[in-house]
Amino acid sequence: MSIARNALLRMSRSRWLADRVMTRSFARRAVKKFMPGETLEDALAAAAALAPDRLGSILTKLGENLTSPGEADAVRAHYLDVLHRIAARDLDAHVSVKPTQLGLDFSFDHCAEHMEALARKAEATRSIFWIDMEDSSYVDRTLDLYRRLKAVQPRVGIALQAYLRRTPQDLKSLLPLNPIVRLVKGAYAEPAHVAFPAKRDTDFAYYELASQLLDAAAAGKALPIFGTHDLTLVDRIVAKAQALGVGDGGFEIHMLYGIRMDAQRRLGAAGRKVKCLISYGNAWFPWYMRRLAERPANIWFVMKSMLPG
Repeated sequence: MSIARNALLRMSRSRWLADRVMTRSFARRAVKKFMPGETLEDALAAAAALAPDRLGSILTKLGENLTSPGEADAVRAHYLDVLHRIAARDLDAHVSVKPTQLGLDFSFDHCAEHMEALARKAEATRSIFWIDMEDSSYVDRTLDLYRRLKAVQPRVGIALQAYLRRTPQDLKSLLPLNPIVRLVKGAYAEPAHVAFPAKRDTDFAYYELASQLLDAAAAGKALPIFGTHDLTLVDRIVAKAQALGVGDGGFEIHMLYGIRMDAQRRLGAAGRKVKCLISYGNAWFPWYMRRLAERPANIWFVMKSMLPG
């Protein structure tokens, strides 16, 4: 892991730093590039603005570990409202939720109940309910949640992280479920025995996992979603899909709001199914630092964005 990436990931876990940075105007100017605003209305407006370019959306409210079990009820109510408002606006949009937002730290069963309620609402509004993946300490419980939900609601997706050494086995265990999988590279600080420290190893693992997902898609046994801004990797995946006869509706490409937007529009215009992950909320500091850690070269862009005018 590079020194810059390690430093950014350490910073993402600092409550002291978050409290001091999030109130500063220069920080708000910098984060504006990667999220349209802190409110749900900001996110919905951004999703509507992307629709003419044939870009769908994934909406996620920032904020992870809760401080009390009762907060999970409010999060569930919030996402039920999000799904209602997506349907009312007829948006091509889904929601993605972290299990800790729904109280996984307090109760697996209550978290699962909240997720089942959201999955049912998503199904009723013709969208996919996404379970996001957090750091490696949550993987087993998150996979168990996915298996439980997939047994009762078919249109449930889960994120898998290519940099985790365990992911090939995790994917193998999910394939009998005809899963919907968003494959990402991974953005948490993990020890070397848990995750690949070198980018080239993660890139290699990503393509190998993508190939397995496309093989399953060709057999009608998976819906693969590729969450990456690596355009070289995207081109390889598209070529692999075409070689296997997996059409544009048989896989999707997901990217983050504010990153490679021109490429997202080009992919959409070319007929690819593309969705843009739009984050909102006021708990943006840890998320933002992890986004910078994914590509530390973005720090220069952030420094420029902090300048007035």
